[in-house]
Amino acid sequence: MLDDLLIRNRQWSAQRNADEPGYFARLATRQSPEFFWIGCSDSRVPANVVAGLDPGEVFVHRNVANVVHSSDMNLLSALEFAVDALHIREIIVCGHYGCGGVRAATEDLPHGLADHWLEPIRRLARAYAVDLARCENMDELRDRLAELNVLEGVRRVSETPILQRAWADGEPIRVHGLIYGLKDGLLRDLDCTVAHGDVMNGKMTVYGRE
Repeated sequence: MLDDLLIRNRQWSAQRNADEPGYFARLATRQSPEFFWIGCSDSRVPANVVAGLDPGEVFVHRNVANVVHSSDMNLLSALEFAVDALHIREIIVCGHYGCGGVRAATEDLPHGLADHWLEPIRRLARAYAVDLARCENMDELRDRLAELNVLEGVRRVSETPILQRAWADGEPIRVHGLIYGLKDGLLRDLDCTVAHGDVMNGKMTVYGRE
């Protein structure tokens, strides 16, 4: 298995150099990504691939169910580096339909450490119980909850001292919420972008539903 991986890597490297001589030499000197991507660890949702971006074009942080914990030093360190060192001005929180983490959060089963990690999603499910009750089945409910989780992530990123400080300094940073469809390969804008001077209301809406 590992040997196959290394062979594919060499093939990819050789093909890339053939298509664009000097590519890796140039890439090694610096990175200047336009986007900071906070996404799910799901192997079916690799940021570069689904967004059609090359190496060096997106700075990525991933975790189970793309949860934004206000105490997650890993995420916060990456966010600070993206904003202060890489001067990225477009931040994306991206979830996906059919998310296993969201599914686990809605199951009455023990999942070990994941139970603590997924607690913010459970809180969302309780807070939006009336909205979620409109869903016709559990798959629809979980996909709706995945959308709400993205909006909550946008809110939490926007409320970090890192973003508040950057906006106070006049930095034109925007935080976007996207959701990816495993069944069609499409990214959808949840229309919840927060920019300098914006304030998110107490109610979150997705596709016009509160």
